[in-house]
Amino acid sequence: MKTINIGILGLGVVGTGVARLLKEKKQLLTERTGAVLNLKTIADIDTTRDRGIDLGATVLTTDAQGIINDPDIHIIVETIGGETLARDFILKALDQKKHVVTANKALLASHGNDLVKKAKGSGVDLAFEASCGGCMPIIKSLRESLVANHIRSLAAILNGTCNYILTKISRDGSAFEDALKDAQALGYAEAEPSLDIDGFDTAHKLAILNSLAHGMEINLKDIHVEGIRHITPVDIEFAREFGYAIKLLAIGKIHDRHVEARVHPTMIPLSNPLAHVDGSMNAVVIDADATGRTMLYGHGAGMMPTASAVLSDIVDIARNIISGTQRRVPILGVQDDHIRPIPILAMSELHTRYYLRFEAQDHPGVLAKISGILGENNISIESVHQKGLKSNGKVPVVMITHTAKEAWVQKALGEILKTDSVVGDPMVIRIEETARE
Repeated sequence: MKTINIGILGLGVVGTGVARLLKEKKQLLTERTGAVLNLKTIADIDTTRDRGIDLGATVLTTDAQGIINDPDIHIIVETIGGETLARDFILKALDQKKHVVTANKALLASHGNDLVKKAKGSGVDLAFEASCGGCMPIIKSLRESLVANHIRSLAAILNGTCNYILTKISRDGSAFEDALKDAQALGYAEAEPSLDIDGFDTAHKLAILNSLAHGMEINLKDIHVEGIRHITPVDIEFAREFGYAIKLLAIGKIHDRHVEARVHPTMIPLSNPLAHVDGSMNAVVIDADATGRTMLYGHGAGMMPTASAVLSDIVDIARNIISGTQRRVPILGVQDDHIRPIPILAMSELHTRYYLRFEAQDHPGVLAKISGILGENNISIESVHQKGLKSNGKVPVVMITHTAKEAWVQKALGEILKTDSVVGDPMVIRIEETARE
């Protein structure tokens, strides 16, 4: 039976999980792969810390380059993270004609096009199932299971930290800062949480998924990104009263000549299954022309869920090696000569519905003035709610609009802020039309 040697770069949380599965599930993996998956060497800057696993004959070294240069190693697993050292190691591994497995979504979102070209030139595979959605098989679903479909749209909860915080605010009425501290105490949020709570982690994943869904080059820079720092219990309570939940969504939609790609807090109706994805869980709904809507749900992070996704890539590559094939499935889901740049719609051109909350002065004519400015900018109001106790001469006014253009809304808000009708910046949350049942 053939032995396929594996080297891991980085023995942190994910690397340790991968090593554990390779060791503890060795017999199961042999039965399902038809080859022995041998963890030959691991490189990490810390070779003394106890990771709680028996490495047996596996060599633990600080010499990452030695693993890359080892002619007996077939597959390199990169679990270092970041965009500098990891990129250098992956490029060197691809130059050495090693197959590479990575969970590094930030690297793929920023440099994925170059890495794909390098892998093609070397005739090897670059696999990244664990980069989006943890254990959810979203990459395989887009590349293989839905291969006969045109993907019309996807809407996804892809960051467990944000989803936990929003769930905490919704269930307990916690302030954002308190919910964040709770998430940090439980290990869901980093000490410096900006990457998660400001939406950038979700944007990295959307850039990758859009490429797979639509056969386009990976494009991170044009994705509109907003985080959840400004979401309050007041807005979540208003949303609930109107029949909505607020989630940080990654939204991708294909149109005739462009793709929508945006990450922001979104109101979705309670009839949508994504509205009930709570805690640190992730989910994605894919709308395709042949299948209709398909939903995947699972742990988006964590040692063993992520390691499970990494192992799925390792086994796929091992099966290719056994059968004498390489690059059987295109890295980005379509043949390389069909990958094309598709422009991302400018956010100012977006058409959707809006939730607007103003802290309005409790003066006669204020509501008429706000409504008038909205109307002058082609924004039709579906409903108006003026409720809650007056505080310091202000009262909350909430409006739900019909479909309007983003540019119109931003222009109107700018004009409203110049009046003496409102205090402070208004709250703006988009309502996802396609989520309505």
